[in-house]
Amino acid sequence: MNRVYLKTFGCRTNIYDSQIMAQNLKDFILVESEEEADIVVVNSCTVTNSADSSARSYISGLQKKGKRVIFAGCGAMSKGESLFQEEKVFGVFGHSEKRNINTLLKRENPFFEPGDLKSLDETIVEDFSSRAKAFIKIQEGCDFNCSYCIIPSVRGRARSQDETKILEQVAKLAGNGYGEFVLTGTNIGSYGKDTGSSIARLLQRMSMIRGVRRIRLGSLEPVQIDDAFMELLDEPWLEKHLHIALQHTSEEMLVKMRRRNALRRDLELFEKIAAKGFALGTDYIVGHPGESEAIWEEALANFRRFPVTHLHAFTYSRREGTHAATLKASVNGKVAKARLKILEEIVAENNLRFRKVHNRVLDVLVEERKGAFQIGYDQYYNRVHISSPLDLEKEWVQIDSAEVREEGNFATLAQ
Repeated sequence: MNRVYLKTFGCRTNIYDSQIMAQNLKDFILVESEEEADIVVVNSCTVTNSADSSARSYISGLQKKGKRVIFAGCGAMSKGESLFQEEKVFGVFGHSEKRNINTLLKRENPFFEPGDLKSLDETIVEDFSSRAKAFIKIQEGCDFNCSYCIIPSVRGRARSQDETKILEQVAKLAGNGYGEFVLTGTNIGSYGKDTGSSIARLLQRMSMIRGVRRIRLGSLEPVQIDDAFMELLDEPWLEKHLHIALQHTSEEMLVKMRRRNALRRDLELFEKIAAKGFALGTDYIVGHPGESEAIWEEALANFRRFPVTHLHAFTYSRREGTHAATLKASVNGKVAKARLKILEEIVAENNLRFRKVHNRVLDVLVEERKGAFQIGYDQYYNRVHISSPLDLEKEWVQIDSAEVREEGNFATLAQ
């Protein structure tokens, strides 16, 4: 029986997609490293040029080791055909074909099966054996048309998973002992727009399932946070951390980036949620075409006003087929990296200040052991390093007070 290794690049949605593949592998042995494998399935990310380069470099290394390489994920739609034609990979399959992985991997001849961009996953994942928390994919695709983003063209238009199927999956996972659930998808704030539901309604129904202790969300758009969602902010099961994608803090740049959010409304939203004790993360792109020095200085001054404690930021990456790729007002790469570093330093200071204030009764789910510490995340999505003789992996622990350092929170549990 052939041995298969699933290599996952990219976001939480890809982590979930890999789990779907794993659950549909019936006639293969799933192994934990490429060294053990006969076949390596590369679940790729294509959000940036760097992501594409990482996958290509990894594939080159596998070829030298004589592995059979199968290319899947978002890159299958953007780079799969060229890799296949160059004979860099044995096979390619798109998102809609994940459930057919068992049949595809049995093929004796090279194959290219990109599939379509309209399907929804039918597999109900019942176990995440290597993880303390469970990921729930609630939707696929995106209807936004942001200037820089290739994802709608590789994931398709927004479509929501059936609410009953989601709740069935949550109930099964809760019954298997999972207490934290991470909702993921391409654009989760759009959930229910096509089915008569909403993200707020789904959260409320999930919270009523026995065993659900904490619900964490992937990235939301500012315009998707409505009154019904705001009413949930006081619920104890909602993680006290939200990731809300700003992408920029210049009104002029938001227009250039074809964003739907607006600066003044964004700031009011962040301040209102922060006042309820929430940590707030955001996405941000620096160096997008048109980001002049004057625009950057204005954006930076505005950014300092936002109570951002977590940052997922990039320098702009040109993607063929996007509107931004046609714009000529480019920004020097070194300048973009310097701007990025400034934002990172601001958020690091914000985060340290936040952790010093919110340093009591930290509810931590321990996820892994690294060296002398067992590590987990608290309700604010801050990492906590725990020193203890006890085996705490996948356990919930309460930290009455942590030692706050720049590199993280630290605590000792004797018993």
